[in-house]
Amino acid sequence: MLIDTHAHIYATEFDNDREEMLQRAFTAGISPVLMPAIDSETHPSMLQLEAGYPGQCIAMIGLHPVSVKEDFANELAIIETMLQQRAFVAIGETGLDYYWDITHKQQQIEAFEQQLQWAVQYDIPVVIHSRESTDDCIALIKKYTPEGLRGVFHCFGGTLEQAEAIIAQGFYLGIGGVLTFKKSGLDVVLEQLPLDQILLETDAPYLAPVPYRGKRNEPAYLLQVAQKLADIKEMHVNELAAITTANAKKLFAL
Repeated sequence: MLIDTHAHIYATEFDNDREEMLQRAFTAGISPVLMPAIDSETHPSMLQLEAGYPGQCIAMIGLHPVSVKEDFANELAIIETMLQQRAFVAIGETGLDYYWDITHKQQQIEAFEQQLQWAVQYDIPVVIHSRESTDDCIALIKKYTPEGLRGVFHCFGGTLEQAEAIIAQGFYLGIGGVLTFKKSGLDVVLEQLPLDQILLETDAPYLAPVPYRGKRNEPAYLLQVAQKLADIKEMHVNELAAITTANAKKLFAL
């Protein structure tokens, strides 16, 4: 039994075979699948999928940093309204992205801080995107962890020092397909870390693990990530699954 803690299964890449893709995941023992939000354009498709698979596909709510533009205040207002209307399992995905475009860097920081504040206010975890911005994200969460902020750095691919700094704040590391890439170096980092703050994810449809690298990712491929981590830790994959599933249930109150 595995939980995919981060998959955009409502994305258009799955429009032709979404039901079959989900059945492959459930047959493989992967459930639930947690769905991070992107922005108001995709909220409806995400929520529709959640309604169609209650308890199996579970929505978060948030504004992805790449979607932060001049109108980000409008996007945040939509999220705030939704938070007032119903419960969500997490705020996310939010964070900072300095890889694609830093035109709206200051707006990204403002949007991220607002979402960190909501995570504290609503007492739910935050799911953090930190591409080329891990140190800045760590600095920002430190402002709010004394208030009870908790969460996960999704798609972690940083250094051992960054991993230790994240864990020191009580946060989890989300580990996905990058772990299976030969030159990622993530295997060496994880070898030196305990499993009690590790979560598994796919980030589907992105970052498919070996041997599917370069193809569309999907939750069923979480098995490859789990097996790779089990090999690194020299343990049976079932034991690894039990630990990471318990971690996910604890963080997301599943």
